[in-house]
Amino acid sequence: MVQPVNGSGPVGTVHLRRALSLPLVVLYGLGVTIGAGIYVLIGVTAGVAGVYAPLSFVVAALVMLPSACSFAELVGRLPVSAGEAAYVRSGFNSDTLALVVGLMVVTVGTVSAAAICIGSIGYIRQFVDLSPTVLIPIVVLALTFIAGWGVRESVSLAAVMTVIEIGGLLIVISAGFGGLTTGVTPPIVATTDLPLTSIGFGILSAGVLAFFAFIGFEDLVNMAEETRDPAKNLPRAIFLTLIISTVLYILVSLVAVLSVPINQLASSEAPLSLVFQQATGASPATISAIAIVATLNGVIVQIIMGSRVVYGLAEQGSLPAIFGSVNAVTRTPLVATLVIGTLVLVLAMAVPMRGLAEATSFITLAIFALVNLALWNIKRRGDISVPGVFLVPRWVPIVGMLSCLVFLIVGVVG
Repeated sequence: MVQPVNGSGPVGTVHLRRALSLPLVVLYGLGVTIGAGIYVLIGVTAGVAGVYAPLSFVVAALVMLPSACSFAELVGRLPVSAGEAAYVRSGFNSDTLALVVGLMVVTVGTVSAAAICIGSIGYIRQFVDLSPTVLIPIVVLALTFIAGWGVRESVSLAAVMTVIEIGGLLIVISAGFGGLTTGVTPPIVATTDLPLTSIGFGILSAGVLAFFAFIGFEDLVNMAEETRDPAKNLPRAIFLTLIISTVLYILVSLVAVLSVPINQLASSEAPLSLVFQQATGASPATISAIAIVATLNGVIVQIIMGSRVVYGLAEQGSLPAIFGSVNAVTRTPLVATLVIGTLVLVLAMAVPMRGLAEATSFITLAIFALVNLALWNIKRRGDISVPGVFLVPRWVPIVGMLSCLVFLIVGVVG
């Protein structure tokens, strides 16, 4: 039987607080997923797939599903921070590969947070006439402070923000379909002479971008040491996050491509505000404000996740002990949080959003492929029966690995 990793790194008297219930964990997962995706990338995805953008979100969700199943089993087997690194260590018996994967996860968190931060600036500038070079440092520094405040406090704040951002999506969906049914917004009719093969490749290529919108459920495993009964609650949270996000994404993308010309949607800095304005004729200020909350929430939860992975790697002996230190007052890994915040700031100032999103998707797909293969190796060794842990058939991680590799190839070729 696979045993949980016991940190060989720094072990002090101050530890992470196991304070998160299932509702809070689900809201955390939705916060990092939704904030990272639909508010920022719906325009970019539509620019690649056109009116077929909703199908790209469906494809991305299907690619995610087997990997979600693998993560759900592994988090029960190994409920620790820096979960992906622990899974790879267990599956391949390699500390070096585990460290590489752990650092890849940290990279995903910081690159993703930087991309979302850039996306938030487009909405913030609807209200504040300041340049991105001024706004980005202010946003990142403030959110890093919140992330280091305390896990219950920061995740509870993120949960409130998540409720607000889901409410914003529901408003856009309602307004969009209302405009279409009443004739206020005439539906955009798809006209293309492209062959089906070109359309299909466009959907797959956009699916790689849409995959970015689903990144988040895997972050849940890195909250294992701060979640109550993680073997039961985290698998549930993973599947609830994926299901709710998929439904919302399909509906929002459908409304968007039917309500707004694709070229306008693709070029907009605030695409959902544009959809709302087109559908209702009303001021987009409310949706812009909600979008700010959603995107900032995505940055907060990514900083939290990244800091927990750095902390977990230090606890497992893969990084210097200083990164595993927990502040006695906040009970959070402040050093790790400051490191992640600094990296987010540098990336957000230096790299365009689309490049960050594509890099995030590629690295995440590689991580998923390795994690799926690690689970298959564990099962191949005969370690199958684990009481109280969610289990999947042996073929599931193979399907997960292959689907990730196919998406990687499409992304590179495209």
